[in-house]
Amino acid sequence: MPPCSTGARATRRVVERMMAAERQNSSRGRSRTVIAVAVLIAWVVGLGLLARRELFASHADLLAEAAMRLNPGATFYVVEQQGKQIGFASTTIDTVRNGIDVTDYYVADFSTGARPHRETARSVTRLSRALALRSFDLLTESPGSARHIGGRTEGDSAIVFARADSAAGIRADSQRVSVLGPVLLPSLVPLALALGETPKVGRKYSFRMFVPESPGQRGEIQVSILAESVFTVVDSAKFDPAQRSWLVALTDTVRAWHASTENGTLINEWIDAQGRVVQGMRADGITLRRMAYEIAFENWRKSQDSVEALGVAGGTASNFLERTAIAAGVDVSKSNLQSLTVRLAGLAKVEARGFDIVGSRQTQTGETIRVTRETEAQLVPTYSLLGDNAEIKKRFARELADEPGLQAHELRMVRTAIAIAGNDRDPRVIAGKINAWVATNVKREVSPGAPDALQLLSTRRGDANDHAQLFVALARGIGIPSRVAMGVVYVGGKFYYHAWPEAYLRDWTALDPTFGQFPADASHVRLVVGGMARQPGLLRLMASVKMEVTQKTDGRQPKAQTGKP
Repeated sequence: MPPCSTGARATRRVVERMMAAERQNSSRGRSRTVIAVAVLIAWVVGLGLLARRELFASHADLLAEAAMRLNPGATFYVVEQQGKQIGFASTTIDTVRNGIDVTDYYVADFSTGARPHRETARSVTRLSRALALRSFDLLTESPGSARHIGGRTEGDSAIVFARADSAAGIRADSQRVSVLGPVLLPSLVPLALALGETPKVGRKYSFRMFVPESPGQRGEIQVSILAESVFTVVDSAKFDPAQRSWLVALTDTVRAWHASTENGTLINEWIDAQGRVVQGMRADGITLRRMAYEIAFENWRKSQDSVEALGVAGGTASNFLERTAIAAGVDVSKSNLQSLTVRLAGLAKVEARGFDIVGSRQTQTGETIRVTRETEAQLVPTYSLLGDNAEIKKRFARELADEPGLQAHELRMVRTAIAIAGNDRDPRVIAGKINAWVATNVKREVSPGAPDALQLLSTRRGDANDHAQLFVALARGIGIPSRVAMGVVYVGGKFYYHAWPEAYLRDWTALDPTFGQFPADASHVRLVVGGMARQPGLLRLMASVKMEVTQKTDGRQPKAQTGKP
């Protein structure tokens, strides 16, 4: 074979190899390009979805996420008219199983007109964990008039409610109205505004609202942010023995935004970043200013311009709050009633929802309440403090948690509780030990102001509210579900304001560390459960009823022994 032919074939093979390599490299390049483009498209799509979620999320979604930051607590207000305090208001947020309760209370004494009068309002709103409305209950009262509105939602499409108005002659009649999606009550708008995003001056926010007082007013309502400012609010108070009143101790600065509906007729409030009202303005000239509890309530209760000075019907309600068993010098420990039947004359005219009259040792039939002291069998616990008690902790999470002024899990509180319990693990035995320890180690004396368990652990002196608060803190600190109960005790033919704790054993069991009773005898008539934030609610009830003992344990019908606390 000629050499040239061999060289030509060799050259051709080299060229073919080079062309094959070029085709392979080109194919690899195109594959890499396709992969890069696919990755870029996926990144753009993901970025778009993220932007859509963050920038165009529904208000309901934002609220559901923000609700996780909502903390339980109580906020208190002075109610003013022309710069003068005429009443008290409070807002309490409680986390409950599968929901959130928001309780608003308002009471004011007006001296204008032919006759001074008192106005009260109380509302309880139940929300889902995502702040969606589930139910509401609103009661307003003034002389000669009582209006009650209660309702619930049916999904996101309807609200079923009933109204009753004694002055207008309107009986409770169930109605159903359609709504387009989740709705808010006006009182909940501050929470929705602040928790959704930081309010911006000049911006308008739309909310689907339902106004219970005017059921026809529902749908989209705009709220404008008119201004932003810094407020100085009273953070705590101190008692001045010389003036016998509470004075400002510490203040704090709070940034707030002025939120208002058109003309300020529905909403006209300054709110902070947590959705709490700093200052509210009503169309009738009434102003609510955030304040420390002692100044907002205690000073008003004791002032010369309170119920007695105004001559308001039922003004003895304030006397009831001041005439505690300790202040009156009575000794409840000497009472040993096994059962007591009391008639609350006028209770039928009062909407008793929101009070805690029925439960455990108490039953109610019409205006009659029967209290029966626990038997030995009813004191046997259904659980032990051995192990982790996961079921008890889950079921009674609220009754085992810390609260303002109730530092159950503070190290010193827990150590004290453990020292009192010793080697015992029986909840009944430990509850009895804590009850006896508080009765023995805390001196009984009138104590102005809100109770603080940790402070009482140091001072070792206080009234019934303080004794109950300290017991509950110690009991919760060691794992016994506990709560504060308030009402009256019947001693020597009279009724006196009193507070005592309830510990969960087989059921809720009443104790009285103030007077060393375990269980507490039947002279204790419970009206509400909860801390001091519930105390103002007693004003409305006690101003409207008259108590009369109709039967004691021995079964004899006593001569009518009435008492206006």
